[in-house]
Amino acid sequence: MSPIRRITPEHPWPLFGVAATRGIEQAAAAQLPPHALMQRAGLAVARLTLALAPHARTVWVACGPGNNGGDGLQAAMHLKQWGKQPVVTWLGEEGKVPVDASASLRRARDACVAFTEEPPAQWDFALDALLGIGATRPATGRMRVWMDLLSARADAVLAVDAPSGLDTDTGQGESVRAAHTLSLLTLKPGLFTGAGRDACGAVWWHDLGVSPALVPQADAWLSGPPAAPARLHASHKGSYGDVAVIGGAPGMGGAALLAAAAALHGGAGRVFVGLLDRDAMMVDAQQPELMFRGWNSLDLANMAVACGCGGGDAVREALPKVLSTARALVLDADALNAVASDPQLRAQLQARGRRGDRATVLTPHPLEAARLLGSGTAQVQADRLAAAQALVREFGVVCVLKGSGTVIAAPQMAPCINPTGNARLATAGTGDVLAGMVAARLARGMPAFDAACTAVYEHGRTADVWPPGLALTAQVFARGGPHPGPLPEGEGAEP
Repeated sequence: MSPIRRITPEHPWPLFGVAATRGIEQAAAAQLPPHALMQRAGLAVARLTLALAPHARTVWVACGPGNNGGDGLQAAMHLKQWGKQPVVTWLGEEGKVPVDASASLRRARDACVAFTEEPPAQWDFALDALLGIGATRPATGRMRVWMDLLSARADAVLAVDAPSGLDTDTGQGESVRAAHTLSLLTLKPGLFTGAGRDACGAVWWHDLGVSPALVPQADAWLSGPPAAPARLHASHKGSYGDVAVIGGAPGMGGAALLAAAAALHGGAGRVFVGLLDRDAMMVDAQQPELMFRGWNSLDLANMAVACGCGGGDAVREALPKVLSTARALVLDADALNAVASDPQLRAQLQARGRRGDRATVLTPHPLEAARLLGSGTAQVQADRLAAAQALVREFGVVCVLKGSGTVIAAPQMAPCINPTGNARLATAGTGDVLAGMVAARLARGMPAFDAACTAVYEHGRTADVWPPGLALTAQVFARGGPHPGPLPEGEGAEP
């Protein structure tokens, strides 16, 4: 039997939505004996349960009425045979059970698994097999009560395929929270973005032994680590390009300086700062490498420009020139708000996107994305992949939709979801740092989509390895963090 794999950020993983997963399932079932996929799924769930909770005795198996419940019933049979004490609560009705789930129900009963009307008063571990990937309605009644009971002890819960109630396409929904999730057959996008990251805990995957020949092109990808950039001995500062940071309206100069510091520490050969505050000091004593110029004097046609960090309303004056002349461009913060509210700037960005020869990356958070799309933040968060792709269609450029499970989308490419990062990034200035990191990669000639994916990955990774107990501040973050360390443990071995 193929191994159960722990999903880590150490290499990219293909992701499949519900429709694609259903297609793979049907193609595989057509080549296998009846009930084979559910048998494999139940065995995988039982094996992972033993690996995660080897000393657990009573295992509550919460089973819904469909095939997700059938996976739980199949797992309960194995656990019983292996000396555990599974207790099944089942919400199905005789005569209305899908064929595969009915077969698993018979197997569980034949193995003398205990069935009860209510969850056991005491349990050591639990399996959430209430709702699968096709659920569309909010849970009610006993199912809702059981979901709340599971979430109350999330540290001892393994979700089967996905936490019940989670939309595996979008990562939204009022779902169970689990310590572990075993995704079956495919990995799904919603496990890694939006609320999915909090709901799923550690994500594991089993392919159910399905031939790769039956698997189509991925709907999206979970990003992997970038290759270490080569810096040849026979090179000089001009080999790594120039970055111009345009922003820092009165009272907001720090945002531009953070982006500039991040670009410098991100490998740019030279970094120029064009502050929009004409009265600001034209030197940074802590970063004397930064060169201050009037923004209108910069040779933008030969630079990668990060525009908008702390830009305020003043950035509107600079945007027409920036959009028309910058060789490569990152638009962030107030630059995005200006485009959203000004039809002429919007048209200019669209025209830049249609040209296709000038790398452009937008880095909105959900509210900025909503303004660009003329919608609300809740609509953006309801389907983050769709929102990022809508921005790509609107402007023809690369979009980085920031948030839990940042989405990176580009024209004619499958989007990527970033697996690194944590809530420590929820502090002022970290978005400015990301803009500078993207600009540094554009400056050395990296394609826009690659520059965005690699910068977002490293941005999150720095937060993941930040020393425990040390506050994450954007100033230290802009310089690469205190002491970047190794990633967490690698891909898990077969349980």
